[in-house]
Amino acid sequence: MTGRILAVDLGEKRIGLAISDPTGTIARTLETINHVSGVIDAGLIAQKASELMVVQIVVGIPISPEKNDSPQARHARKFADLLRTQTDAQIVFWDESLSTNQAQEIRRMMAVPQKSRRGHLDDLAAAVILQSYLDSGERK
Repeated sequence: MTGRILAVDLGEKRIGLAISDPTGTIARTLETINHVSGVIDAGLIAQKASELMVVQIVVGIPISPEKNDSPQARHARKFADLLRTQTDAQIVFWDESLSTNQAQEIRRMMAVPQKSRRGHLDDLAAAVILQSYLDSGERK
């Protein structure tokens, strides 16, 4: 499958978005949006997906070693259901475990001053999720 892929990192207050290049090879941050409500958030993301000609949306979901759904995982699944009603893009789940930690490490490696690292990492975490998905070769 070729075409842009959008990644979503759901948080309680913010939602990070990342987008792939047109070949579906490289992820980059897109933006962070403030959470309003599931329906409104899904509508906004579906609109962005349409504008960017996205063929697939990767929703980050925490996967526990026991494979049990946590409250965050259930939230991600419900959000994906809302998203499916508003877009024709294929929706897939991808393990987001440790994506925020990896985003923090990326900021450290980029020599971002510690004071500046305290900001939001939602879009960078979404890019970490998306790049992991792209690198896996498991695109559907």
